[in-house]
Amino acid sequence: MEIGNVFTAGGVVMWPLLGFSVLAGALIIERVIFWVKINNRQNRVVREVLQLYRLDNVVGALDKLQQNTDLPMSRIFLAALELEEPTPEEFRLALESEAQAEIPLLKRFQNIFETIIGLAPLLGLLGTVLGLIASFASLNIGDVGGAKTTGVTGGISEALVSTASGLVVAIFTLLFANTFRGLYLRQIAWIQEYGGQLELLYRRRYERGEKSYAPTR
Repeated sequence: MEIGNVFTAGGVVMWPLLGFSVLAGALIIERVIFWVKINNRQNRVVREVLQLYRLDNVVGALDKLQQNTDLPMSRIFLAALELEEPTPEEFRLALESEAQAEIPLLKRFQNIFETIIGLAPLLGLLGTVLGLIASFASLNIGDVGGAKTTGVTGGISEALVSTASGLVVAIFTLLFANTFRGLYLRQIAWIQEYGGQLELLYRRRYERGEKSYAPTR
């Protein structure tokens, strides 16, 4: 069966399924580009920043972060490091607040993916039901075993096209949605790990500063 015939056989629900497939494809491409960019650069940049900060090269660390503000981790670090003489508690709150602000960007389009995954099979099933209704409506009791029965059988076969199409769209979207969810969870783990390292370094730096200004007896 050719693609045009398949689309026609699926009925009216093939139009929203086509829209879902195009939308899912566009969003998947955007997310793939987003995650490839992060995975290729972010860990390297963050390690360099932590190394610079560990060597007390705060200016170099800030410059490195400002050169990579398109990365979520850079924005999180900058939110804390650009504060003027914060306490360790204020430093930690800045990291946590900016990390929470980055979560919607990391989870972007997840709700849309879940909607497509849930609705595509239901639309396919609806198309099949409508096709079966149309097929049986054209069958008369006296025609059982006749030529029209063969037509009904073919109609049922064609009606199942919409269910298959809905499942294909849902499975394709689910595959990428789960992949993006795994990348999101790994990113959250890295934010906690690297954020904890930066906080620890700042606490040590802060305590050294307090000791240097402590009055001597």
